[in-house]
Formats: sequence, C-alpha cells, structure tokens
Amino acid sequence: MVFKRLLGALGVGGPTVDTVLDPASVRPGGTLSGQVHLVGGKADFEIEHITLELVARVEAEHEGGESEGVVAFDRFTVGGGFRLAEGERRSVPFSVIVPWETPVTELHGQSLGVVLGVRTELSVAGAKDKGDLDRLNVSPLPVQEAVLEALGGLGFGFRSTDLEYGRIGGSGQRLPFYQEIELLPSPQYAQQVNEIELTFLANPGGMEVVLEADKRGGFLSPGQDALTRFTVSHEGVRQQDWPSIVDGWIRQLVEHRASYGSPAPFVPAGHGHGSGHGHDGQHRDGHRSGPGMGTAVAAGAAGLAVGVVGGMVAGEVVDEAGDFFEGDGEEEEG
Repeated sequence: MVFKRLLGALGVGGPTVDTVLDPASVRPGGTLSGQVHLVGGKADFEIEHITLELVARVEAEHEGGESEGVVAFDRFTVGGGFRLAEGERRSVPFSVIVPWETPVTELHGQSLGVVLGVRTELSVAGAKDKGDLDRLNVSPLPVQEAVLEALGGLGFGFRSTDLEYGRIGGSGQRLPFYQEIELLPSPQYAQQVNEIELTFLANPGGMEVVLEADKRGGFLSPGQDALTRFTVSHEGVRQQDWPSIVDGWIRQLVEHRASYGSPAPFVPAGHGHGSGHGHDGQHRDGHRSGPGMGTAVAAGAAGLAVGVVGGMVAGEVVDEAGDFFEGDGEEEEG
C-alpha cells in the first residue's frame, strides 16, 4: 500500500515523496529495503534529510480502561544533504535493519491483524513533514514459526494478537511494547485454562518465549494467571523436536501452581531436546488478563490457522489497517 501526498509544511508546489518497500516481507532483525522516490516542486529545495520511522498501533491499559495510539519504535536517516531541482525526479535507495523485537504481522502469508507502518519524514529548508506512510509486513523467524507450528499440531487455536504497551518484568525486552498472541487451549487443556498468551522477545543470540495461562477457577476458587519463560536459540531449529519441547512448556505452565515469586524448576521436554532454561514467576507489568475477543479456528499440523483474526474476517482486518494509515495521514494534515 503506497500513499502519495504533497508536503503539507510546504504547501502547493512543494516536492512529493513516495516510499516503495521491496515486496518481500522482512523478518525480525532482518533487512528492510526499498526506495524513496522524490519529485521536485515548482522551485529548487534543499533536502536536509530523509528519515524512515517504524510505527505501530499499540493498545494501552489504564485505570480508565483501554486506549489505542501510534508508537514510533525506530528511526533511520537514509539520505539528505542535496538540492532537489524544480521538477527533478530522484530515487534514494535504502537498506536498514529492523529491531529483533519487531512484531510478526503474518503467518503463512495470512494477516494476523497487527498493523505496522513505515513513515517517511522529509526535512526541507527547515520544515519537516511526514509525507508518506506504507504498510510493513513482517514474517516470523524460523524458531518462531517452529513454535507456532508445534502449537498448531498440538491442537491449539489462534484467537487474536495485539500489541500491548508496557514491559514484561525481568525480561530483556527493549521496545516499549510487546506482542501478545492469544491462543485457545487444545482439548487436552480446555478444562484447566481459558486461554494461553504467547510473547516472543527475540535478540541476536536467541529468543525468550513467554507463556501466560489464564486459568479457570473452581468452586470457591478464583481463577488466576501463571507465567513461565524459556530461552531458545536461533541455531539448529530443524534438529529440534518442537512438538515435544512445546508440549513440555505447556505442561509446566499448566501445572505451575506456585506463587509468582516462587518459580518451579524447569523439566526438559521431550527426549532431552528441551531448549528452555527455566523461568521466573513475575507477572507482566501493567497487564491485566481478561477474556479475549474473537473466534477460534481449526489448527492443523501446518500451523495455527488464521481464517478469523480477532473476531474479524480478513477483509475487515485490511479495512482496519487502511483506517490506521488514513487516520494517521489526516492527523498529520490537521
């Protein structure tokens, strides 16, 4: 999706900017490439800098309820320091590395409903304008895909995913928000938990996998949350028995009845191939568990199916993404 706009700060006759991202989706920690196309206005302009800003639609919980906002989570200067002549056409290629914790927006080519964008900012003769906004598609890392496929094969269903503002206590999280993937439990665990929430926190050396269970409460026994975390490597993904590893994680999560401050010992999953290195029981900062919205879809061995995302069919997800971009543009113009 590409948007062209006149630079509002310069008015009619100013240069236009059109950023085109390479068609292939990027992975967390991977390279995002493309070109910024400029067309000169009705006079010469000094282009001081061209900056790309990664933005996300993020939810924030507070005492008054819940709200949404746009959060910028990285910036890159990709060009500048030249004169753009009247009517001149110029393209500025770029190649930047996105953060390792960049949220995943698609799985097997299907949208998860998370909205990310690349916003282009031009600084021209002292005036700045965010003149272009493009959707950013992010596919999972091999280890993320392996975990999700294992969950699908174990019978877990995709419910929804969103971006939560805040930090997970005790983790190595760097971004001001984290991605939360809500899963419906497999039949084996349906009587014990309402849902399981999954968060990936990737870094160059590996990845933290954070699992949280929203437990069912029994008679005179209120429900509670339990949280565990594991560390996995980016190496040797294909050599691991992921169904056994992930099943071991889930069993430990569900069986965890200790208080948040008293972590249970880690038991390697499967046949000695467990990649986890223990967990702490600290609850996610600022996070409140509650019933997720949306409808479960069948999950097969190929991975979690995404026919329904957060209660919206795929077409409605696209509409929501469009509203995000159009609303941002109108906000800038205002």
